[in-house]
This record gives sequence, structure tokens and C-alpha cells, in this order.
Amino acid sequence: MEKIEKKLPKIHPLLVNKKALSDYEVIKEYECGIKLEWHEVKAIRGNQFHMKASFVTIRDGDVYIQKFHISPYKQFTNKEAYDPEKERKLLLHKKSIDALSQKIKEKWFTIIPTEVYFKWNLIKMKIALGRWKKQYEKKEALKKRDIEMDIRRSLSERG
Repeated sequence: MEKIEKKLPKIHPLLVNKKALSDYEVIKEYECGIKLEWHEVKAIRGNQFHMKASFVTIRDGDVYIQKFHISPYKQFTNKEAYDPEKERKLLLHKKSIDALSQKIKEKWFTIIPTEVYFKWNLIKMKIALGRWKKQYEKKEALKKRDIEMDIRRSLSERG
């Protein structure tokens, strides 16, 4: 009898929000879909988007991303009426939404978009529950990273 191999999903990262990852301490990550129109999907496939100032909100039991900029697709005819930074609905399980909204009500937690990627030809987004890092925490993380780089360098010189 042959053993059936399970295929892993093909994940192709498009954009990682490095600024948010350096400014926030990530507690837990969630994978969600994005509700998009056809021309927005084409623009994302063409890498015509950014999430520099984007943030996530929860309203009426739904999760939305604000200021997620998607430039208009070249062949889209109604460019004048299109708002590139309109709010877009994120598709997430109800249990995850409830858990996120419960944590947000606690002190110092926020939801940040961290990554946009393709998974099985679908556009997915990783959002993270996080806490703002204080200045001394950022400095400690930089020092720790520098020490690790020095150790790797010294080991590679010996080898």
C-alpha cells in the first residue's frame, strides 16, 4: 500500500512589515484573508501596495484593516472614484475575533498587520496581537542581535 503524502501549502511572501515587528512585541499571530475586488487583487499581484501606516480595528464583530494602500490597477477604468486607502474587511474565524477583542479590552494590547503573502494562490495576511515596545526594550533587542552576529562571525572565521 502506498503512503499518501500531504502537500504543504506554497507560501510566497509579498511584503513584511519590518517597522511594526521592530516597534511591537508580538504576543500571538493570526492568519486571515482579505476581502478584495478583482482590480485590487491584480494590483497586489503586481506589487502595487504598501502598509506603512495601516492598522487593524474590530467593529460590530468584524475585523477591518485601515489605511492599507492598494494603488489602482493600470487597466481599471473607474480610477477617479477609487479610494486606495479604503477600509477592507479581514476574514477571520469568530473564535479568533472574540479572543482578539477580549485582549484589546485589556491594557496595552493592539492588533498590527505584519505580513502579506500568497498561500495556494490566495492572498493572505498575518495580523499579530502585540504590545508597544519601550525605548529600552528596543535597545536591548539591538544589543542582543549585535552580540549574536559577532558570535556567528567569529565562528565562521574559525571554520
